[in-house]
Amino acid sequence: MAAGKNPLSPEVLFEHVQDAPYFHVPRVMAPTGSDGHIQLPQPLATPIEGSDHGHGPTYKPVVELTTGVKVLDKSLLPMDFVFTKFMVIELLVLVISVLLFGWLATRIKAGSAAKGWFANLLETFLLFIRDEVARPTIGEHDADDYLPFLWTIFFFVLGCNLFGMVPWFGSPTGSLAVTAVMALMTFITVVGIGIAKYGFAGFLKAQVPHMDLPGPVAVFLVPMIFVIEIFGLLVKHGVLAVRLLANMLAGHIVLAVIIGFISYTAASVVWWGVAPASVLGATALSFLELFVAFLQAYIFVFLSSLFIGSVVHPH
Repeated sequence: MAAGKNPLSPEVLFEHVQDAPYFHVPRVMAPTGSDGHIQLPQPLATPIEGSDHGHGPTYKPVVELTTGVKVLDKSLLPMDFVFTKFMVIELLVLVISVLLFGWLATRIKAGSAAKGWFANLLETFLLFIRDEVARPTIGEHDADDYLPFLWTIFFFVLGCNLFGMVPWFGSPTGSLAVTAVMALMTFITVVGIGIAKYGFAGFLKAQVPHMDLPGPVAVFLVPMIFVIEIFGLLVKHGVLAVRLLANMLAGHIVLAVIIGFISYTAASVVWWGVAPASVLGATALSFLELFVAFLQAYIFVFLSSLFIGSVVHPH
């Protein structure tokens, strides 16, 4: 942290939980003069000359979209090809997942039972998602068709959540860009299943529950119910993204605030009381965050499975 900065200011707190083209580490671990920032290589981005003020350079946008919503006092939203720490973490989650479950699948395919505590742990997660999430919400006969998708999003969310517990990394699920794309994948899957199963017109028709209504009443109510159901379909998946984002982001900000008290009181006599209390409080909240990491992965996959089940077996 740069000298003179308030450790409890929103700027400093959000720097530790938001995405960035660098990793923020203690100064002793960072290159000299970098103010604790390890910059990621940017082969596809062009830095703006003279824009490096300790946090790394600002990069020239490839294109700027006029949004009408001011971002950083601008109405243009820049799009660039900058590699960020969340991209690195997501890639690590991908590689670890492929290695672990590739190894487990190879053993099972060869006819060997899952032996050892680690293999049994992985298999327990897989069977739990199948038996306690997918089959009760989608149905015994259809659930197995969608298990690969559900397993993938569960372990991806879980992996991203757990990386947030590693010092100096961060949780990609604390970014709306990540959670929104994941919710969008669930939305595309749900709509794709519905169109494949019933056809485009049939899928739209299935959004309105069957009701025995008189003709004049149906003409008035059915279009209104259709609009409400389509709106509800969009809102449900939007909430899926916001729920995960809010839970992961809020927890990490609280941890940053508690640890920030140590730096805030460093020059004060109360430091000797604040520092132990902050460490103990952060440790207790870290255990809570660990529980939340698993819980939010479960909730995300459970709701995704519920949405799939609702389209596989409509009203």
